[in-house]
Amino acid sequence: MSNDDRDRLYEIIDDVSIAMLTTLEKDGSLHTRPMANQKADKHGAIWFFTEKNGTVAKNVENNAKLSLGYAGSGAYAVVAGKGRMVEDKAMIERLWSEAVLAWFPEGKDDPNLALLRVDPDLGEYWSFPSAPVSRVVGYVKAKLTGEKADDMGVNKSMSL
Repeated sequence: MSNDDRDRLYEIIDDVSIAMLTTLEKDGSLHTRPMANQKADKHGAIWFFTEKNGTVAKNVENNAKLSLGYAGSGAYAVVAGKGRMVEDKAMIERLWSEAVLAWFPEGKDDPNLALLRVDPDLGEYWSFPSAPVSRVVGYVKAKLTGEKADDMGVNKSMSL
């Protein structure tokens, strides 16, 4: 993995405001839900505000494995890793924004407020040309030659 690939993955993650978080239920079934995305920290951890007594906390405490999906403008990313619940007032203060009040109207001191820290193990992204003309040219070229389009975008997988 190059630093450019890792940087591009985190660029996509940081540009998306809502991530799709998938955790495992006690019975082994998957549970996916939208979560307001926070910027990744300098170590690559991804943070979310959540409830101490909610399903996210219960699922992560039962099985730390999870995945996050991101869809942006012409770019998509997914990470798989481990989550853990964190009660850190300094980190809550650092990540807090007025938008979080929609979920935690009591503010930063809400007794049910916690953070989910995700430490990614694996990452993958897909990045496509933003111009519709580029996509059409790639499609037409593939149809005319009978070969798979090779200039339709970039796909990179990496260990983190």
